[in-house]
Amino acid sequence: PFFDGTPTIRASLHEVQATLLISLAMVILTMALFLRRLAPTLIAAVAVPLSLAGAAMLMYILGYTLNNLTLLALVIAIGFVVDDAIVVIENIVRHIDQGMTRMQAALTGAREIGFTIVSITGSLIAVFIPLLFMGGITGMFFKEFTVTLVAAIVISAVISLTLTPSMCGHFLRGHREAAESS
Repeated sequence: PFFDGTPTIRASLHEVQATLLISLAMVILTMALFLRRLAPTLIAAVAVPLSLAGAAMLMYILGYTLNNLTLLALVIAIGFVVDDAIVVIENIVRHIDQGMTRMQAALTGAREIGFTIVSITGSLIAVFIPLLFMGGITGMFFKEFTVTLVAAIVISAVISLTLTPSMCGHFLRGHREAAESS
C-alpha cells in the first residue's frame, strides 16, 4: 500500500512520550535548582505524576485513547500542575520560619492559600473551556485534549490542598532548621 500510517503513528506517540518524560525531568531539575532543598523538591515533584496519573485514569474511564492530542495535553499540564504545590509549600515554609510547628504551619498555610489555589485553577479552566464548545471535527479532537488538561489541573489543585500540606507537615523543615542540621 502507498501509505500505512501505523509506524508513523507509533513513532509519533513514542516521541511525545519521550517529550513527556523529558519535561517531567526538566520541571523536577528546575524545582531543585530554585528550591535548593531536597524535601520541598520531592514534595512538589510528587504532585506532578499523581496529577498526570489522575488525568490518565479519567481518560480511561471516559474511553479516551492515548493519542497525540491527549499526550500533548499531559505534556502541557506538567507546567501547570507543579505551580499549585510550589505555592502551598512556600507558604508553609514561611510559617515554619516564623516559629510554627510543622503541623500548625501546614494547616495554617493550606487554609490561607486555599482560595488562591482555587482561583488559579478556576482561571486555568476558564481559559480552556471554550475549546469544549468548538464544533465540527476539530471540536471532537480538542474535546479529549481539553478534558485531559482540565482533569490534570483540577486533580493538581486537590492534591495541592490535601496531600502536599500533609507531606509538608511530616517532612518539611524551615530554612533555619535546615541550616542548623547541615
